Order: sequence, then structure tokens, then C-alpha cells
Amino acid sequence: MAEPARASADGYADALAFEAPYLIEKLVKDHVAESVDHAELLFREIKRYFVVTECDAGVTWSMYSLEVDAVWHQFVLFTRQYIDYCRAHFRGYIQHAPSNAPKIRLAAVREPSTFEMFAQRYAQLFDESLPDVWYDDRNVTLARRILFSRADDLTLRDGDDGMVELLDSHGEPIFAVDPVARAALEFMADVRHFFVRELPGDLDDDQRIALVSVMVENRILALAA
Repeated sequence: MAEPARASADGYADALAFEAPYLIEKLVKDHVAESVDHAELLFREIKRYFVVTECDAGVTWSMYSLEVDAVWHQFVLFTRQYIDYCRAHFRGYIQHAPSNAPKIRLAAVREPSTFEMFAQRYAQLFDESLPDVWYDDRNVTLARRILFSRADDLTLRDGDDGMVELLDSHGEPIFAVDPVARAALEFMADVRHFFVRELPGDLDDDQRIALVSVMVENRILALAA
């Protein structure tokens, strides 16, 4: 199958310039964004994501940011405005399909995306690197809500090397930490949905953030919208 022609972002200036004050207000009110500026940044990124997917329609583009995906979800809730936006600026309604959605049969005839592909195409289209909102592990703060990415039962075990291991429901280790973080890891496995600041034990705030960031980077934990 021949590769589809790859467009540029030049023809999407109006789509990128589109403003939605009603959406920005809701993002701040519902604590999806910390401020108006933060909401504007996130909205810019979902519009850029749309442009990437439109410019490379032969690729099944995954959504790589929970923060940006939350904005997409909120935008869809303004049904009429969202439909009008899609029809005015793109080829039609853009179906909201987060990265954890079931794969549809159509995806089989398209090239699956990777994060590296997305970052490269983004840089080509917008002449700048991906901002930090696309890296979930860079957005861990003490006030951030976190949840486990997996639903199976998790247990702890003292490893032979002195580390504390987190085991899945099959008894296989999926993560290991220094014993100083045992209380925090045990709390996570038990509570499963928490704020970073709530982690117990002898960790300082920087260590709490670092521990969660590594676990988010490894897809063990996820940012809660």
C-alpha cells in the first residue's frame, strides 16, 4: 500500500487559532488545569495533536498525554461546538479515542504510531520540540492525584538483593525499591488512588516525587485527570 501524501501544518492556521473560552473556563473550574494559562497551553496541544493526525492520516496516532487527553474529553462534552470545529477545520468529526481504547479493525491497515514518531512529526510540523505536558512523568507534583495503571492484586516481597519488590497477581516482580520506600510502596498497593503528598514513610518531598515519576515513566502508575 502506498504511503499517503504528507501534508504540512500551513493549511491549519485557522484550526490552531481557534479559541474556546467556554472550554478554558471549564478546565479551570473542574481542576483539569491549574490556571487559565495552563488551560490555554493544554488546549493548544490538543489542537496540534489534531493537526498531526490529519497530516498523517495513514498512521493510527495514539494519545500520549493524560493531561491533553483530559482536555479532548472535555471539549467533546461541548457537543455542538466540537462537531462544528471538526467540520470547519478538518475532514469531519474526530472520534475521541484515548490510547487505552479498544483497537478497531480499521487500525489494522494503518501504521501504528510510537511516541518517538509523534515527537518527530510534531517537531517537523511546528518547528519546536514537544512541551513537557506530553511527558506524564515530568508532571508529577505533591498535589498530583495518581492511580495504578493495572487492576490486578499487588503484593510486596523482600528480595534477595535487599530491595523491596512489588509483585503482580502472578507473583512476578514489576518494580523494586530501596527499603526506605517500603511504607510508600505498601501504601500505593493498598490505596491505589492517592495524592503524592500522602505517601508515608521516611521519604522527603523530592523523594516522593522522584519515586512516583519513575513509576509513571514505567507505566506502573498513571496521572489521574
